[in-house]
Amino acid sequence: MRNRHKITASVIIIMSLVMLLIVFLGKEEEQPTAGFDSHRVVAHAMGGINGHPYTNAYEAFVANYEQGTRVFETDLLLTKDDRLVARHEWSGEMSRDLGQQDVLPARKQGTVLKYTEFMNSPILDLYSPLDVEKIVELLQHYPDAYIITDTKETEPQLVAEQFTLLTEAAVRQDPAILERIIPQIYNQDMLAELQKVHPFTSVIYTLYESKDNDEQVIEFVKKTGVDITMPVERATKGFVQRLKAAGARVYVHTVNDEDEIRKLSTLGVDGFYTDFVPEQELDNIRGLRR
Repeated sequence: MRNRHKITASVIIIMSLVMLLIVFLGKEEEQPTAGFDSHRVVAHAMGGINGHPYTNAYEAFVANYEQGTRVFETDLLLTKDDRLVARHEWSGEMSRDLGQQDVLPARKQGTVLKYTEFMNSPILDLYSPLDVEKIVELLQHYPDAYIITDTKETEPQLVAEQFTLLTEAAVRQDPAILERIIPQIYNQDMLAELQKVHPFTSVIYTLYESKDNDEQVIEFVKKTGVDITMPVERATKGFVQRLKAAGARVYVHTVNDEDEIRKLSTLGVDGFYTDFVPEQELDNIRGLRR
């Protein structure tokens, strides 16, 4: 009888250890992917600050980082003297939106600025403009942050010029920073031009100007392994699911409404470019797919 009790106790202990091992392994499998892929929010134009989008400002980066966001999209343009800076466009409307009517003479508003003119023009009287060197410094100071580029250019010579400036700035600071820079491309041919400059680890194909149909995009994903971002109106469940089956991580832009984020999540969308929804707020959205 005593031996039977010992055997029973041993079996119970073994079964308990097996169950603990199963639970432990299950938890390991549930852990999110490390790195860039573990984040769902992309701060559009460095994220909004005090209700203002499109600033691409230093303070916008810091404010959104402090709210849990780790992936930042930034607009990059060449100045009149071929320096790379964070600006969405050179239009007069953008100068007005950035509150630069008084800091820029009227004849300069809506024109391509020289580097010193750009850097000496505060944004909304409060915020600091960024150039490529300062963006790289941010990545050095915040080692878990990532930058997605929005360079807007598709002409091969300009693609090469912009990404050469970006790559050289990163290498001067720390070559490892290049692992946290994710270029956006605007057509399939741009990928080859980009790879001539540097073999970036991750690339996102943005569809807002693309003339490719769904089948062409899916085939490109299968061939190259790029991720995809698209306007909200193009994100159908069938297209999203087929892109994911092809191996792409799928983003939509630009989304600031929680109900819309919830709806897109049910389609299978992985991440959201947004002005005003920080990463930590996603945990408070009910019904959001994890």
